[in-house]
Amino acid sequence: MTPPDTNLQTQQRRHRGPLIGMAVVAIFAIGLTLYWLGESMVTPTEDGSDNEITPAEIREGDVDVPEGAPTRSVAPEDPEVRVDP
Repeated sequence: MTPPDTNLQTQQRRHRGPLIGMAVVAIFAIGLTLYWLGESMVTPTEDGSDNEITPAEIREGDVDVPEGAPTRSVAPEDPEVRVDP
């Protein structure tokens, strides 16, 4: 069944305002999201640190291991250990 009063020019005129409004809201939401992402990447954390680890802070053997975790020492000659040159 077709609608009784189908006038495409009238329908286009009636829908123009809501469609423009939805486009403006979508563009605003995208712009606000991009602004928020940009600010979160530029702004430092609350404690003022930049969360970057410098090579001077990294030492051999620095690993956070829970107290009850099983550990074992290995040597480079161990056949189960692969050492990349």
